[in-house]
Amino acid sequence: MDKVTNKLTVFFEEPFWIGIFERIENGSLSVAKVTFGAEPKDYEVYDFVLNHYYELRFSPSVSGAVSKKPRNPKRVQREVKKQLSNIGIGRKSQQALKLQQEQVKTERKQHSQEQKEAESQRQYEMGQQKKKDKHRGR
Repeated sequence: MDKVTNKLTVFFEEPFWIGIFERIENGSLSVAKVTFGAEPKDYEVYDFVLNHYYELRFSPSVSGAVSKKPRNPKRVQREVKKQLSNIGIGRKSQQALKLQQEQVKTERKQHSQEQKEAESQRQYEMGQQKKKDKHRGR
């Protein structure tokens, strides 16, 4: 049976409020980053999750550690309190976001290189056409 765990962390990163969606699926972690702008209310975050979750672009998956042993409820409570006081995102999430950034960067580089090649080819063909027109006496 596949187990999918989702976690949303909302924090303030100058000058915007940022939301980090972490998804652990089959032991691999993938992350999506959302910029909220002004501080979102609880109902706005809930509405965003309901309406826009499937539009999120998650990063490529990174192997993540998932423990399955039963945990002491008091320890879980302490960890939740610690996570609420902790600001920011975890290392694995940062790695996944960095991987997504690099992927988008390479796609953008490839796209711009193709555009440059197409433009230079167009310029070359225009020059050749101009030479032909001059040769024909136009």
